[in-house]
Amino acid sequence: MGAPWFKIFHLCESHGLLGLSANFTLYGDMSSRMMSLIAGFGYRTEVYSIDEAFGSCDGIPGDLTERAFKVRARIRQWIGLQCGVGIGPTKTLAKLANHVSKDAERKPGSYPAHLAQVCNFAALSVDEQRAIMQATAVGDVWGVGRKIGAQLAEGGVLTAWDLSRLDPATVRRRWSVVLERTVHELRGLSCMSLEDVPTDKKQIAVTRSFGRPVSELEPLLEAVSEFASRAAEKLRKQGSFAGQLYVFAHSSPFRPPPQFSRGVVVPLLRPTADTSILVQAARAGVHRFYERGYQLQKAGVILLDLASSSVHQAELDLGDSGQDDQSHLMTTIDRINSRYGRGTVFVGGTGMGAEREWAAKQMRLTPQYTTRLKDIPVARA
Repeated sequence: MGAPWFKIFHLCESHGLLGLSANFTLYGDMSSRMMSLIAGFGYRTEVYSIDEAFGSCDGIPGDLTERAFKVRARIRQWIGLQCGVGIGPTKTLAKLANHVSKDAERKPGSYPAHLAQVCNFAALSVDEQRAIMQATAVGDVWGVGRKIGAQLAEGGVLTAWDLSRLDPATVRRRWSVVLERTVHELRGLSCMSLEDVPTDKKQIAVTRSFGRPVSELEPLLEAVSEFASRAAEKLRKQGSFAGQLYVFAHSSPFRPPPQFSRGVVVPLLRPTADTSILVQAARAGVHRFYERGYQLQKAGVILLDLASSSVHQAELDLGDSGQDDQSHLMTTIDRINSRYGRGTVFVGGTGMGAEREWAAKQMRLTPQYTTRLKDIPVARA
């Protein structure tokens, strides 16, 4: 998917390579705009990832292929993004059709040219459907990972068509019920319904690479405090409590030894979404595994054992009855940061702005054109 920047940055001068820092604010806003346009395809939409969504075709009159081209053209005109559209009777076949729509345009000859940009699998003849599945490697099927794909290939299952011909019961015994569902879906039997409401995450992680290697304890503590704070915000937004916290740090695998990679799970006294408690737990974990003499490149915090915040654990009163006040405090902080910008109110242990030597440099950050007034381009006649 990518390569370490230090290995290829010399191509900037020799080949005109352009490297940019990640601009998550811009990506998130563009994603929201795209999803609002995708919602115009049908009355039900499932946002699957930052750049992908499923839409229900139930009850939509007229030519679905023509409608898909119109939605795609609107996305291209209004926000300047290219996309592919795949239509199928199941999620897996819709994903397969989407794959075809992209490769037919990017890789001429891989699929019929008339399927570029929009591929309506359901509108194809049986022979055309079979030809497409036979031209699709089994590893390109949604739900087939690299390991399972290699196992299938060893057994002579090389294409999506081969996979669809396997006995579902045998697939379940040999691999899993998940792959069995994939087989059914390739046959046109829907096994995965549209999720209108996103399901709660089982884990919440915030991990970052440092702007420069960290070798001292204090900047590492600042970093994990920041990560725990961000994770706590996501936890409260989901309406959950965490029962455990995992904190880790490691050096760069691309640098010469000595190497360092350690982490620790910190159980919490009771499930919580309180930033101060989670920050304390993360810092306590760092103290348990930190060792001087290493150049650390990355750290992170992962919240585990998540449960709904509506379910409270009953126990003896141990003298910390101020939990309700803390809950109100966290809600107030979230509202302030939502209104005035992230980081308006923060935990002191995360450090102060420019003083945080671990923070990402982002020297190649592009403007946040759609969310920051001063970054809006100005045209002068």
